[in-house]
Amino acid sequence: MKKIVLAYSGGLDTSIILKWLQEKYQAEIIAYTSDIGQKMNKKKIINNAKKLGVKKIIIENLKNVFVKDYVFPMIRAHAVYEGVYLLGTSIARPLIAKRQIAIAKKFNAQAVAHGATGKGNDQVRFELGYIFFGGKKIKIIAPWREWNLQSRTDLINYAKKNKIPIPKDKKGAPPFSVDDNIFHTSTEGKVLENPKNSAPEFIYQRTVSPEKAPNKKIKIKITFKNSDPVAINGKKLSPENLLEKLNSIAGKNGVGRVDLVENRFLGIKSRGVYETPGGTILYTAHRAMESVTLDKDTSHAKEMVMPEYAKLVYNGYWFSKRRFYLQKIIDKKRNKVSGDVILSIYKGNITIISRMTKNKAYSLKKVSFEENKSFNKSKVEKFINYHSKQLNKF
Repeated sequence: MKKIVLAYSGGLDTSIILKWLQEKYQAEIIAYTSDIGQKMNKKKIINNAKKLGVKKIIIENLKNVFVKDYVFPMIRAHAVYEGVYLLGTSIARPLIAKRQIAIAKKFNAQAVAHGATGKGNDQVRFELGYIFFGGKKIKIIAPWREWNLQSRTDLINYAKKNKIPIPKDKKGAPPFSVDDNIFHTSTEGKVLENPKNSAPEFIYQRTVSPEKAPNKKIKIKITFKNSDPVAINGKKLSPENLLEKLNSIAGKNGVGRVDLVENRFLGIKSRGVYETPGGTILYTAHRAMESVTLDKDTSHAKEMVMPEYAKLVYNGYWFSKRRFYLQKIIDKKRNKVSGDVILSIYKGNITIISRMTKNKAYSLKKVSFEENKSFNKSKVEKFINYHSKQLNKF
């Protein structure tokens, strides 16, 4: 192999991988970074790569594409894995994989590489994306499944040997495993590995604790058009800027924290702390908008589809025929979902105040407690009798 495109963050793990790839394959490494809203220092990424002898360093701004074409479709699906996880890490990998293959083809590279561990889900998510766009023509290199480095200690010793900078956390120790993008931040490892330990407050990066949030309610209005959010408080914003705005509002008010033990695709349980501030608001507001715009059958069909959809995203099947098919079901009546949702945020809690739309499946006459002719009560007895016969059916 003459060229390898590495998904490069500039951090400890991928810097070690970059050096290892050079030693193992004697190949030119193209360092590729997708800017999807993670905390990043472009100068540091470039400098770190150059110190390791990399000549071609590519950093792409994909924030708007990521939110519009990946996050928003998932919000429309109300996708939640195992009841709590809004899939912030899961949804980022397919886009990175797609762009890596595109870069590999552009520069005639023979392989792509990633920094996902051999126990985690991300290796599957990356590689299913590579295979979808690259087929068998482009080789996949997964260093964590190939090298002799077995632990965090091994990595740190390798870094010291090769003079690769080792970052420190706020307590002066090697860092937690952190993944972030414009949609979320996840923190794993160290003290979090034991589920009996509470998460230390200093690991939270984009949310304050509800206890320390302001003692004042904040109201916001989110406008939806064709099932996607387009404005906040009447001001139209790009997908990227809209999510950033909601992240700021929610984070300051203690919204979006989740501490969970999840079932990984490979069968291992893992514990992580997730922060999805703006996404939590969008999820809540979108459900509220659909509650007054979609009919019962459509709403219930979506509820049945959602767990499978979420599982597909979690397992790396974003580019699968099945996910595409489910997305069509989810988006079938998206043109009906337009209007405004006003909500209140207070110390980690979100309360829906108002739903306003012209596309109503909600009838004021039928729901009224006042008697009127819009609802035929004479048919109710037949309705109950029919369903009473279903009680003994399996």
